[in-house]
Amino acid sequence: MTQFAFGVFPYLAGTIFLLGCLLRYDRGQYTWRAMSSQILHKTPAFRWGSNLFHVGILLLFFGHLFGLLVPKEIYTLFITTEQKQWIAIVAGGIFGTMCLVGISILLWRRLFIPAVRANSAPADTFIIVLLFLQLLTGLYTIFHSIDHGAGTMVALANWAQHIVTFQHDAWMFVTEVHWAYKLHIGLGMLMFASFPFTRLIHIWSWPFTYLWRNYQVVRVK
Repeated sequence: MTQFAFGVFPYLAGTIFLLGCLLRYDRGQYTWRAMSSQILHKTPAFRWGSNLFHVGILLLFFGHLFGLLVPKEIYTLFITTEQKQWIAIVAGGIFGTMCLVGISILLWRRLFIPAVRANSAPADTFIIVLLFLQLLTGLYTIFHSIDHGAGTMVALANWAQHIVTFQHDAWMFVTEVHWAYKLHIGLGMLMFASFPFTRLIHIWSWPFTYLWRNYQVVRVK
């Protein structure tokens, strides 16, 4: 089971992610959007929740990207493994808390504001609950990291680097890690597999043109 979950499923999730996004772009471009519900319920709390969530999740994404995939031989030219672990703990705690507060506001809005709930697809609720659980497990692992050395962080980085370089023994690095890390990784892979079928698809279309465009389209009630 460990070999399948951490040695095979990452490639299944990655394949679904890539092919699913390509097929949705080819066959469902009218659904390629964030499907914002802002016009249905716009309050200061919503703006705070949306901003905290989006800023927090972007910082977490890039933190995981560089933290897991930068080889030890490179980052140890500047910092030690223990220093890297504490950077990850502090930064992950701050950004994760920001994101958790934001998504808690958005989840409450999705479930308890009638107009928003009535216009929500099952996939909308599913993905926001999945992200909420992902954040909870990620923050929980911080407490485990504080009480233990950097060995787990090194093992997870080795797993990720072996996965992206298609090495068959990647799963062996996570056999002994705490269950919370395994659950966090599993939820993350499920998120990637769900990506093409949810509103997360809009992440591919960042509005870079806003940086130089001299006008903005605004909707009002």
